[in-house]
Amino acid sequence: MNPFVRPDMKAFLDALAAMEGPSIADMTLEEARASYLALHGMADRPARDLAVIEDLTCPGPGGDIPLRLYDPREDRAPGPVITFYHGGGFVIGDLETHHNLCTEIAALMDLPLIAVDYRRAPEAPFPAPILDCEAATRWIASSPDELAREVTGLVTIGDSAGGNATIVVGQLLADAPADVPVVLQVPIFPLASDAMGSASLDQFADGFVLTKAAVEYFDSQYAPDRSDPRAMPILGDHTKAPPTVLVTASLDPIRDSGRDYGAALAQAGVDCIFLEAQGLTHSFTNIRQAVPSAQNDLERVIAAMKFTLANN
Repeated sequence: MNPFVRPDMKAFLDALAAMEGPSIADMTLEEARASYLALHGMADRPARDLAVIEDLTCPGPGGDIPLRLYDPREDRAPGPVITFYHGGGFVIGDLETHHNLCTEIAALMDLPLIAVDYRRAPEAPFPAPILDCEAATRWIASSPDELAREVTGLVTIGDSAGGNATIVVGQLLADAPADVPVVLQVPIFPLASDAMGSASLDQFADGFVLTKAAVEYFDSQYAPDRSDPRAMPILGDHTKAPPTVLVTASLDPIRDSGRDYGAALAQAGVDCIFLEAQGLTHSFTNIRQAVPSAQNDLERVIAAMKFTLANN
């Protein structure tokens, strides 16, 4: 039986298919990174104007880590801060690929957001990106003067590889707490368990934005240790997970990995809202101009985040 695909999603998939471009796995690294940026530039809604958009750095294990601070307000009372980890398989994303989305989340949540530009594979394979995400999150939690904001709690969020980082950072900070706690985590279509061999990876192997070949390419570049919870957070301790808004997409080749994590949270008794965007693909958060209905799904995620923050 053919899966449900929303009309606007189908139109975008048809347009991508008509372009007949090479797959990410067949591009050079530079071409793959440029292609990812171009896709989001073409398909995502424009960035919002915010009172504060400022580039910063913090110390990291491999040198300074670039960050970008977003805030719809110039001045801010003490409160939670959102820490954002971008997607791209730990290989092709950066601050620019997710700039528009970060402005949207900061505006809709009315909270400061700090995006982390961690090191990427293959130049810096596993666990370097995770170590950077952890270091940046601990720095943010310390309310450094550079932020000019007093942080009372962390809201960690990320898409795809960034969703993996969201979960892993939560586990690392549960084991060795930062200055303030993670009060909410929001993994968006995350890689939590090993996607290789999953039913969704085969069902949506081609023609649904993220392909099986791309997943395999990212895996080969990132070179994760599958026995290490920092690579496969499904192996970690879920009993200490923070309140969670977990997001998957029904047409995503790594959908089942996110579902596995939701099941693990439920078994551990963790407060979790599970949202699966029906008829949408991986990366729907970054194609909201080309697929207008995806904006509603992002706003549903935001509503779930606000509800969870208000009730914990």
